[in-house]
Amino acid sequence: MVTTHNLGFPRIGARRELKFAQESFWKGQISQEELKTTGAELRHKHWQNQRQLDLVPVGDFSFYDQVLDMSATLGNLPKRVKETGGTELDQYFRAARGRSGQETTSFEGVHAGEMTKWFDTNYHYIVPEFHQHTRFQLNADRLIDQIAEARAQGLTPKPVIIGPVTYLWLGKTKDESDRLALLKSLLPVYSELLDVLSAQGVEWVQVDEPALVTDLDADWRHAFTLAYHHLKTCAPKLLVATYFGELRENLQLACELPVAGLHLDAISAPQEVARVVDWLPPHKQLSLGVINGRNVWRTDLEKVLDWLEPAYQKLGARLWLAPSCSLLHVPVDLDSEEKLDSELRSWLAFAIQKLDELNILATALNDGRDVVREALASSSSAAQSRRTSERVHNPSVRSRTTEIRAELGQRQSPYSERIAIQQEKLELPRFPTTTIGSFPQTPDIRQTRLQFRKGELTEANYTTRIREEVRRCVAEQEALGLDVLVHGEAERNDMVEYFGEQLDGYAFSQFGWVQSYGSRCVKPPILFGDIARPQAMTVEWINYAQSLTEKPLKGMLTGPVTILNWSFVRDDQPRRDSCFQLALAIREEVLDLEAAGVGIIQIDEAALREGLPLRQSDWANYLDWSIEAFRITANGVRDETQIHTHMCYSEFNDIIESIARMDADVITIETSRSDMELLDAFRGFQYPNDIGPGVYDIHSPNIPESKQITALMIKAAERIPAERLWVNPDCGLKTRQWDEVLPALKNMVAAARELRETVQ
Repeated sequence: MVTTHNLGFPRIGARRELKFAQESFWKGQISQEELKTTGAELRHKHWQNQRQLDLVPVGDFSFYDQVLDMSATLGNLPKRVKETGGTELDQYFRAARGRSGQETTSFEGVHAGEMTKWFDTNYHYIVPEFHQHTRFQLNADRLIDQIAEARAQGLTPKPVIIGPVTYLWLGKTKDESDRLALLKSLLPVYSELLDVLSAQGVEWVQVDEPALVTDLDADWRHAFTLAYHHLKTCAPKLLVATYFGELRENLQLACELPVAGLHLDAISAPQEVARVVDWLPPHKQLSLGVINGRNVWRTDLEKVLDWLEPAYQKLGARLWLAPSCSLLHVPVDLDSEEKLDSELRSWLAFAIQKLDELNILATALNDGRDVVREALASSSSAAQSRRTSERVHNPSVRSRTTEIRAELGQRQSPYSERIAIQQEKLELPRFPTTTIGSFPQTPDIRQTRLQFRKGELTEANYTTRIREEVRRCVAEQEALGLDVLVHGEAERNDMVEYFGEQLDGYAFSQFGWVQSYGSRCVKPPILFGDIARPQAMTVEWINYAQSLTEKPLKGMLTGPVTILNWSFVRDDQPRRDSCFQLALAIREEVLDLEAAGVGIIQIDEAALREGLPLRQSDWANYLDWSIEAFRITANGVRDETQIHTHMCYSEFNDIIESIARMDADVITIETSRSDMELLDAFRGFQYPNDIGPGVYDIHSPNIPESKQITALMIKAAERIPAERLWVNPDCGLKTRQWDEVLPALKNMVAAARELRETVQ
């Protein structure tokens, strides 16, 4: 019989229960015990959602991030955090965000851990920190407790841990040491952990090693061999899980690891399935990820069975079935969606429905297709409907895309000429100050948008209320003395969803939330068809804001690559084609803003690097079309119009030349948590345009002091000429409170004024 299991389940809850409990705890509104109770209730519910599986994941639930969980399990929280005292949960949250619950007024917070993207997803993790004296010490209480909880529900638990090599691969050293050298001291702690799990009666442990789908040099490849030969004597059976890509040159290595089973992502690596089926030794289990864990489209089950049945005939009971990766990356339950029309809804599957699909496939293999004939017919009908629907295909959009020419992406003059024109027009001081776009989204703002959506507020009243917030935002910025203002984005629920709602080819869920980091949840739009812009999307709001001030004000847009990468993207055409459709649509908005007199336009590409393929050999193709898409969007403007872009949590060293090819007049990036380390990319490469290195970490409630900001900017000036530096936060301010934002920005402006006096 085929064994079914799951690599991980969404932890936030169908109604974001975890988010609201986290934020209530951080505000001091609930206790640690109340937060833990919410966690236990969610785990209970989620395991019930998975009760049809043979093995349920345990340890995939997290109060913030699974990588930070592993750091806590291994006793590897930063020293600065451990020294703050408090409970384990206090230290955990301080490592994540600088603070725990409602701290005493005397507690100034600590430097939060660096955050970066989880492989090529829109999830972000807290980067493990290492140094040459790092010592690991096991704390397995979290896993032990959750194993007992799952067993109490009558389920068979399968603990999920991050493997030792991937854990080191994900981290960074804070000195000159080699993190791989820590493997020798790390492995005994992993052995101890596996022994503890064995003592709890655990038969199988899922050990996530997604680093195996990346480019690995000889030392890292050898580390896998060393690690698993060390762990092979431990009692539990180990299932090494790979996902997000192809194994390629690491395929034989993965097959030969001395473990009891291997998980292969058959969605990302379909061409490797037959090879692994043939190569895997006969004493090992093969888990195939046959349901897409990263997208919301329903599976064509008949098509999957056509290639899966031959594998089952060869493997028999050695075959396991699972989603391709953790279901962390998709919403919880499609049954919650009441407003999606029936046709579109029939094309979709969220986490719970994906597990239903998994069960149908297992039943078909175990008992024959006839037993699930009705379910298979429904799946095939939905697939056929989607392939032929007129809603998906727009001939006029496709015609425009085929007419794209290189000149669409060319500015009239080079940066060196147009920056002089822009400086004369804008008359900005040295070290100009600005923000990234959004300002705090207060409960009143969110309530206003909700009432308008429900029809409880007329459009006129809605416009009046949002204008009041825009007026406040502009006034606060003028009082602070910022040089380039923004309108604050009070009308926007999300930087991608807001635009998707106004574009043809997109659909939206009510409760399709997924976790981005911590308590930050996003509701990605569903890109199901060809994309067009029926009318202007932002011009009216920007015009109103500009009417309130004599200072320059930025028009704020989200770029095509970010809209693409932060959407659930259609899988029936190349991503490149969808991105170019988006580029043409946003280009129209750029030109409308310029025609309305907006002199600075920011086109955010926060997720450009997130879409970068995991294999460097695949980078060139992606970078070519993604950079071209940005240029098509941005570069139709006159020389005097200044184009800004913003990128979040991006390591630039290896793609800096491509970033330069974007030819944005100003680029703003995150650097605060890395202590300007990310600017090392600009030391060896003479980046030609202006740069705003983020100096205020908006993902932490900590308020930076003026001297801290000044010190960071002085570090930046060592790498980049001072005349090309801007001063700004590292991201938008929507998740912060006004009482945090105002003093932080006041300190930022004061730092800029000091820099103008002291830095030559």
